[in-house]
Amino acid sequence: MLDEDDVTLITVPGWGNSGAEHWQTSWERCYPLARRVEQDDWLYPECEAWVDGIRRTLEQVPGRWMLAAHSLGCHAAAAWLRTLSLREQKRLQGLLLVAPPALPISEARARASGELPEDAPLPAFAGFNAPTLRLPAPALLVASRDDLFCDMAEAEAMAQAWGCPLVDAGAHGHLGSAARLGHWRFGQDLLQELMLA
Repeated sequence: MLDEDDVTLITVPGWGNSGAEHWQTSWERCYPLARRVEQDDWLYPECEAWVDGIRRTLEQVPGRWMLAAHSLGCHAAAAWLRTLSLREQKRLQGLLLVAPPALPISEARARASGELPEDAPLPAFAGFNAPTLRLPAPALLVASRDDLFCDMAEAEAMAQAWGCPLVDAGAHGHLGSAARLGHWRFGQDLLQELMLA
């Protein structure tokens, strides 16, 4: 049974979910207290529905939370955080925000992602907006120098808007499944840094 001092790792995948080769999936296997946020629609996301998905997951998790979000999941996690009461915010140990895309997501970037079949309509990404408010919890934003969805200047602007440090992860693309990061030791070290904050 968990007590209020236990910290559960909550993974928040991005557009299209995280597959078997994704670092989030690897972390879920390694951490005894780990839960994935599941969404009803991974390909046609709406921010409000994704925030509800996070809320539904966390309603079932006692103790404290540490969120490790990827891509569009970062924006959903930030939007969810703004809905919390002060008491609920105290249960959040921190947020690791990995490779959030610059918003709005352009058609060229969306098509290049490979998430949709060629003839499928593009999502509207309804409700997902560029950050304008500081996050009321410890956070780190991790960005790659050659991310298809977000260049470093855009990542720096997001980190400033959210009020969190920007961590340069080198050149690994979008830091998802295609990057083949495995257990991603660098990311785990950042997670431990947040755990100790």
